[in-house]
Amino acid sequence: MKLSKEQIDYCMECGVCTGSCPVSRVLPDFSPRQMIKRSLMDRDETVIQGRDLWACLTCSRCSARCPVQIDFPVFLRGFREQARSEGNQPQLSHHGTLQAIAALQTRHISQKRTGWAEEAGAFRSQGEYFYFVGCAPYFEAALKYGATALETSRSVLKLLNRMGIEPVISDEERCCGHDALWSGDEATFRRLVSINLDVIAASGARTVIFSCPEGYTTFKEEVPKFFGELPFEVLHISEFLARELPAAKVSFRPAENGTGTVTYQDPCRLGRRAGIYEPPRDLLKLIPGIRFEEMALNRENSVCCGTSAWIECSSCSKAMQVERLQEAMATGATTLVTACPKCRIHFTCAEQNTDISIKIADLYSLLLEHVE
Repeated sequence: MKLSKEQIDYCMECGVCTGSCPVSRVLPDFSPRQMIKRSLMDRDETVIQGRDLWACLTCSRCSARCPVQIDFPVFLRGFREQARSEGNQPQLSHHGTLQAIAALQTRHISQKRTGWAEEAGAFRSQGEYFYFVGCAPYFEAALKYGATALETSRSVLKLLNRMGIEPVISDEERCCGHDALWSGDEATFRRLVSINLDVIAASGARTVIFSCPEGYTTFKEEVPKFFGELPFEVLHISEFLARELPAAKVSFRPAENGTGTVTYQDPCRLGRRAGIYEPPRDLLKLIPGIRFEEMALNRENSVCCGTSAWIECSSCSKAMQVERLQEAMATGATTLVTACPKCRIHFTCAEQNTDISIKIADLYSLLLEHVE
């Protein structure tokens, strides 16, 4: 990403990015502005060898507030590829298992990704709607935090079926490439996307629906930059359901008294990068009697779940997660609802290692529980 002289000049006189950054609150020496200065003005080659490149969550809280619209995460992403080529690698979470799985999916391999769907509902190999499930089946196998990623997928499939939709779900689908791209591995990203585009084309789908915010923003924002305009519509399931459910003759029973108060975590990719704030809240409002309370930091001011792309999960991440869980509890909520499988995994992991007691719930599973 190239910055204009005007952007750089304003940047050097500002500081909103650093003041907004959740990482800089925990790591005082971390500063987006200083990284721009060091790399562009000082020509400091040590930036490429430093750990600050990997400490950034790419949560976009800085760019959302930047008065001259510098997209710092994208700016930083360009340096990550160079850093990798020079031997500066990120610290991989879970022993690099998820990265290894993504790399394997660039090859011609036989996958059985649809076993869960055969038990959950009806789907097909060709049709108008393609449900891009993402890596949830692999999360299920690799991660055990009591926050099943496939619960989201099952709930989405059942909700679509209740609306009369049997989406395409494919064994040939691959990882969306989000994690590879944002950790500086563009080659893997390109290979994964190329395979996925062929799979979607073969299905005949005109609309591709995502329940993972990272998959959604990858296809909505990033894939067209590398592959050109897409021949299909890209929708997140929250905006699709918010648009279609009210007219689909799907009714919801009232929340029971024991449901308690709920609050909502805006995922960084769905919120700040995609601008989707209201559809998830509109879906919660479909459940009669539900008590909803906003956290103090919500929508564009929401705080990240603490880690991204399965890299650099650290004490900084845990501090952010605990603080966010405490903020959720301060609303009086007994349930923290999120529309992102990774948010749910990360918060569940943090909650299980503290004395905090709050349920971490998936938005679509909560909806399904209340369908008449």
